[in-house]
Amino acid sequence: MAYKNTVRRNVAAGAGRSAGYPRALSRHARRFLLSRDRNAGLTVGEDGQTLIEMAVSLPIMFALIFCFMELCLAFYTYDMISEAAREGAQYAMVRGSNCTTNNSGASVPCTVTSTQVNTYVKNLSWPNIAGGTLTPATTYIQVAPNLAGNYAGNYVNVTVTYVFPMKMPLVPTKSWTLTSSSQMYIIQ
Repeated sequence: MAYKNTVRRNVAAGAGRSAGYPRALSRHARRFLLSRDRNAGLTVGEDGQTLIEMAVSLPIMFALIFCFMELCLAFYTYDMISEAAREGAQYAMVRGSNCTTNNSGASVPCTVTSTQVNTYVKNLSWPNIAGGTLTPATTYIQVAPNLAGNYAGNYVNVTVTYVFPMKMPLVPTKSWTLTSSSQMYIIQ
């Protein structure tokens, strides 16, 4: 009889232990279901959050990208006009009043005036992507005594002014004036 009581107790103890697991699982399941129902209202209201954030941030991002592109175009344009000024000064420095070319034994003068230098600079085939207006101005600086103009020993100064049209949003000015000049010594 003592043996029967011991076995019964052990069996009952094992049955009691395993009987507690379904109760614990059902308690956790109820807690999980309640918490899911409690948070369900919050997640439904956040579904359009990314759409609102995108609608607010996308125009700002596009404005910054286009402003950056406009500034890159302004830097390109400044490089273009500074190269045009250098080209004009180089054109004038080798075509001073003493310049002559030798074609078939005949000596032909190759001198240029400031108007011809300005026309040369205007007709350079640099791409005008921005669509602004280019205005060159050529002056001769007298260094040699009693020789004013495009004589050897004097300097030629070519100044190029460019009106850059602005197309950036939220910028009050409609254009920038970019200026570059180049000065070279006349050698012929």
